[in-house]
Amino acid sequence: MPTRAPETDGRRSAAAARRRKREAEIIAATRALFDERGVRDAQIEDVARAVGINRAIVYRHFSGKEELFALVLVGYLDELRDDLDAATGHDARERLAAIVGAFVDYGLAHPAFVDCAQALMRRSGPELLDEISEGALFRLGRSISACLAVLGAALEELGVDDPTLLANTLYASGLGALQLARVGILVKEASPGIPTVGQISPEQVRDYLVTSALALATPVE
Repeated sequence: MPTRAPETDGRRSAAAARRRKREAEIIAATRALFDERGVRDAQIEDVARAVGINRAIVYRHFSGKEELFALVLVGYLDELRDDLDAATGHDARERLAAIVGAFVDYGLAHPAFVDCAQALMRRSGPELLDEISEGALFRLGRSISACLAVLGAALEELGVDDPTLLANTLYASGLGALQLARVGILVKEASPGIPTVGQISPEQVRDYLVTSALALATPVE
């Protein structure tokens, strides 16, 4: 008797392709909203409207807002990795400076990347495991580790004892400093107990992060 398996397999493949296409459309729409309005002002309803679907369909493809944020962050991180890979120098110190500078430049050009990364970093590990599917977490972890591997390789070349730890620390502190660059304000004391504010430029933040990374990567004699 003739089998219907090939026809069934074909329908399943077509359905899977449609699903992947719809998921890509939703992620692209979310990224566009992030870039246009920022992370805080982007709502699931806005994403659905941009794709031409209702919000219930968004939740058919993603476990929730956090998972959607995570997969949008994957796109930012993959772009960042390309920029870090392209950073060059005559020696390891110059390469490290170029990598940190490329990170800052990307963050300044894509403030929604910083917001998205910080929003996820505020969640605990157990919370992320509850709110994001294993597949999405794997994709996010792969993209983060690919960026950190570029930074870690430069640190290892400089003889850092634990390049993985320092790479992770520089990434986390860099996100905070990028937020400072966006605000452009420093808080300090005008006199004991009297607060005031000063200004800080993105260029100053960039120079500080590069200088700090080089100092932390310098072995103690």
